Amino acid sequence: MNFAIQKLNHFAYRCRDAGETRAFYEDLLGLPLAHVIKQDYVPSTNEYCPYVHIFFRMADGSYIAFFDLGDGKATKPDPETPAWVNHIALQVNSIEEILAAKARLEAAGVQVLGVTDHEIIQSIYFFDPNGLRVELTAWSATEDEMAEKAKEAHAELAAWVNRHDVSSASSAA
Repeated sequence: MNFAIQKLNHFAYRCRDAGETRAFYEDLLGLPLAHVIKQDYVPSTNEYCPYVHIFFRMADGSYIAFFDLGDGKATKPDPETPAWVNHIALQVNSIEEILAAKARLEAAGVQVLGVTDHEIIQSIYFFDPNGLRVELTAWSATEDEMAEKAKEAHAELAAWVNRHDVSSASSAA
């Protein structure tokens, strides 16, 4: 039987303080707290590890979720990965909403980078209280422009892969 992924259900990340995380995502970003799971045992492994799992609902019905393990620790960044690489991008409806979000975040003392023009989207970047890099983004490309980009995507990726396969082979020699 085939399957078709429909949309993101949730993205989960560790948080150091569920209350602080709730205030940031609900009060500042406007995502309502929609569900809380409190367990002492991990259902998938039966491992003893008390936690609270909190879910914030986005307008499309998907969620961003966090695990608070009660130890006051956040996820440590990978020292081998630049800080800008790992992030979650959340979409808003317009560039005007990007600007409104930027003003609200900065008024709350959050350092915001951007607005950054990525040709197809405009984005701002900031860190949540857990060190997770968050991108708020709005489309600036049309559906027709995105359809053209999709036509080029496999060739663009193949060029990257071939370039790096050649450089890997040269390095090994």
